Amino acid sequence: MSQTAYRTQHATEVTEALVGQKVTLAGWVDRRRDHGGVAFIDLRDSTGLVQVVIYDEEVARPLRSEFVIQVVGEVRLRPEGNENDHLATGKIEVVAERIEILAKSDALPFQVSTALENESENKLPGEDVRLKYRYLDLRRPSMQHNLKLRSDMAKAARHALEDMDFTEVETPTFIKSTPEGARDFLVPARLVPGSWYALPQSPQLLKQLLMVSGVERYYQLARCYRDEDFRADRQPEFTQLDMEMAYVDQEDVMAMAEKVIAAIWKSAGYEVQLPLPRISWQDAMDKYGSDKPDLRFGNQIVELTEYFKDTPFRVFQAPYVGAVVYKGAADLPRRKFDAWQDWARQRGAKGLAYVQFTADGTLKGPVAKNLSDAEREGLREAVGAEPGDAVFFAAGSRESSQLLLGAVRVEIARRQGLLDPKQFAFTWVVDFPLFKPTDDPDDDDVAVGHSKWTSMHHPFTMPSADWIDKFDKDPEHAMSDSYDIVCNGEEMGGGSVRIHRDDIQNRVLDVLGITKEEADEKFGFLLEAFKYGAPPHAGIALGWDRTVSILAGADSIRDVIAFPKAGGGRDPLTGAPAPISDEQRAETGVDYDPEEDED
Repeated sequence: MSQTAYRTQHATEVTEALVGQKVTLAGWVDRRRDHGGVAFIDLRDSTGLVQVVIYDEEVARPLRSEFVIQVVGEVRLRPEGNENDHLATGKIEVVAERIEILAKSDALPFQVSTALENESENKLPGEDVRLKYRYLDLRRPSMQHNLKLRSDMAKAARHALEDMDFTEVETPTFIKSTPEGARDFLVPARLVPGSWYALPQSPQLLKQLLMVSGVERYYQLARCYRDEDFRADRQPEFTQLDMEMAYVDQEDVMAMAEKVIAAIWKSAGYEVQLPLPRISWQDAMDKYGSDKPDLRFGNQIVELTEYFKDTPFRVFQAPYVGAVVYKGAADLPRRKFDAWQDWARQRGAKGLAYVQFTADGTLKGPVAKNLSDAEREGLREAVGAEPGDAVFFAAGSRESSQLLLGAVRVEIARRQGLLDPKQFAFTWVVDFPLFKPTDDPDDDDVAVGHSKWTSMHHPFTMPSADWIDKFDKDPEHAMSDSYDIVCNGEEMGGGSVRIHRDDIQNRVLDVLGITKEEADEKFGFLLEAFKYGAPPHAGIALGWDRTVSILAGADSIRDVIAFPKAGGGRDPLTGAPAPISDEQRAETGVDYDPEEDED
């Protein structure tokens, strides 16, 4: 509905069909141009721009950028040769008969005009300034586009789920603290001094309770909260599209999620070919050095552990040796390879070994002289390189080496311009381990439980059928019925078949070192519910901010969130988090001492 008390049309609705007609428009002055006796302003609203012509200098003189105005005028064709092919309204203009200033604007801390060069990211101020004046930052067309895209995606997801008979159910934001792999945000309960609510890390237990309740197909766009140390592109509060189904297995959930994903991408004009490809977790690590592989390009990791089993090179006398080819890089200057060493050290590695295969077949580089004749002779064929290529190596533990090579692989692709944001390479990653060690230096998740093992996903993940009877006897190799959906090297979401049998749940908790007393205290309500007939169930959640950012081609999830936090959870706009008054603190009961109460 365009017509309101202040306008008859939006800017881009003023077309050639309205030539000769009077229109009323409202919006911001994007910019003003004076041409001796006649002034032009670009009027901007949420749809775009339209040019307004003003012949009265007295009317034009007070107008400044970002003034909010109402324009009444007649639509006409632009003079021949003055059309603007870059604008949807580039063939017409509105001759102003009356202009009313609805609100004035002070000088801006940064420009938001679409007509100026500052729309490119390198012309914008730093992120803290953008977030402090987020209401101005959101006026920029790229940000408007992202918010509209996010809305359209939610609409498409809802329609797809409703077509599959899902019911949208809201779950509470104040819950009991339960172990889910990160720290909880805690809220004091004023009416129960000394007690606390937790903000949910996810609706995990609540959606499982809905399955017990008979809501066989549930979804919601859920707000979630995790008190994590700051990591780039993470937010302390985030949204996920949460979905759960009863009487299903892994295949049912994955098929459902594919339909939702296809509908989401279709809302933005893209067709997704179903079914989506799959790769096992082990293959993803071995071939791509990541459990969220970017498949927009090839260049798989090559394992050379066996090749170098008898090597004289001490660095390669390691449990694992792998390599990645850098096409066409043999002629890069030494300083470029030195920069790669700095890049690797910034990622916690000691460095990055390399060799160069020159065009004439000569093997160069610091590593070459340390290899045996046989190793040098067969190396190019072993790694699949060609003359003119370079090869990077990593040696050490399997996981840390693969992670480094996986990062190298993506960085090479970035430098070669292979990361097209408008190309979408989906894959399911399946066959995850059920547990992971708690002493992994590459993992900063909070361990669930008190043993040497913690959950790869969460404590309510079902062991795979082959491991039901033995997962607790061999936790290191136990596998689960879980699955992640990955796009362009980003984990869009993940899920699993849930444990619905109390005997299996108790055995999983034993492996994690969670006692019955602790389990009853933290999530006894779920275990109690399972005593009354819990159907088999499974689900998945899409990280909504991440999914929107992938489809938008945004560099950061902060660019698809209306009011995100900066580093450390700070909000430059409102100043949160902020101190509270002594009176507020006393009222919350934060300092409640039960012993003093007894006295």
